[in-house]
Amino acid sequence: MVKVVLYGKPGCHLCDEARAVVGDALAGRDVDLEEVDVTLDPVLERRYGERIPVLTVDGEELFEYFVDGRVLAERLDTVGA
Repeated sequence: MVKVVLYGKPGCHLCDEARAVVGDALAGRDVDLEEVDVTLDPVLERRYGERIPVLTVDGEELFEYFVDGRVLAERLDTVGA
């Protein structure tokens, strides 16, 4: 199963937009989505800081700030095949 992780924080409008795009791209796919609040972990907060949202697919960082739903869907088609 493909693992997708969305790193963000509460009150982040870019994170809210990314969450919506990711939700659309993942619809109907067998994907494990995890959302991580970076404010709860000092290490993650230092790593991602102002770059959020950050999206990874199977551990590979694909997007920061904005998520392109078309590119994400294409990538999921590739790794899910």
